[in-house]
Amino acid sequence: MTSIIKKIMPLLLAFSASYASAHGDVKCTSQPKSEWRPHTELHQKLTKEGWVIRRMEMTSSCYEVYAKDPQGKRIEAFFDPVTFKRVEEN
Repeated sequence: MTSIIKKIMPLLLAFSASYASAHGDVKCTSQPKSEWRPHTELHQKLTKEGWVIRRMEMTSSCYEVYAKDPQGKRIEAFFDPVTFKRVEEN
């Protein structure tokens, strides 16, 4: 069993490193988390705009949203947690 782990561990590490770097260019805010608005407010705002939210996550500086936009396109989007302005990846 340990030989299998030794064989797949480099693959797992490579995958996790590429995933982490995929979002390394997104910087939403430098405000402390005590200033962030609740994610439930963002959920309500987006739902009213026609988004269908599948999942929301909190990164170190953003809210990350997995959803279908009002046009039905499946997307991953980042939002500033203070202003709720959408932030594009650099």
